[in-house]
Amino acid sequence: MLSLEFPGARQLIDAIDAAVALPDQAAVTDSLRHALCRLIRDPHVRLPDCVFERENDHYARRELYRSDEHGYSVVAMTWGPGQGTPIHDHAGMWCVEGVWQGFLEITPYELMESKDGRYRFEPRGTMNAGAGSAGSLIPPHEYHTIMNPSDDAIAVSLHIYRRPLDLCSKFYPADAGWYVRDNCKLALDDTH
Repeated sequence: MLSLEFPGARQLIDAIDAAVALPDQAAVTDSLRHALCRLIRDPHVRLPDCVFERENDHYARRELYRSDEHGYSVVAMTWGPGQGTPIHDHAGMWCVEGVWQGFLEITPYELMESKDGRYRFEPRGTMNAGAGSAGSLIPPHEYHTIMNPSDDAIAVSLHIYRRPLDLCSKFYPADAGWYVRDNCKLALDDTH
């Protein structure tokens, strides 16, 4: 069932349905990355107006679709200038993320050590992703940050999760290069 109607919604859902029918995670995410890059550039696919409205105190998460048949979820995120995430995971599931508008800085992290409820990460380079680009995360390589580096423009990204991402772990700096984990329930913003 479509959560929100928008031009090209059926085209987007059909492409995702075809990809999730593939035999393994790597094939699914590869197909989704290519489809998402193509669909972002297609002028007939236009996300609903609400996803271009930022929230002042946090990046917005708006679910556009949830597949009853296949279990996946499609969430648009709106990033105000300077808004971003701490290091976080995707609760052990794959995700494909595409930049619909603007630019995002994405930094993947490698978990190097965990001890006594503390975690040590190393960054693996920062990618500057512009509109029309897409990437994927497949566990155990799921730790990352996302940030809108702009001083004045919003960015919009589209995220396809294996299943709805309602919970994740966020990691905050403690001391001497260690991080502590916060298990976080994720909320969705209104799509009005």
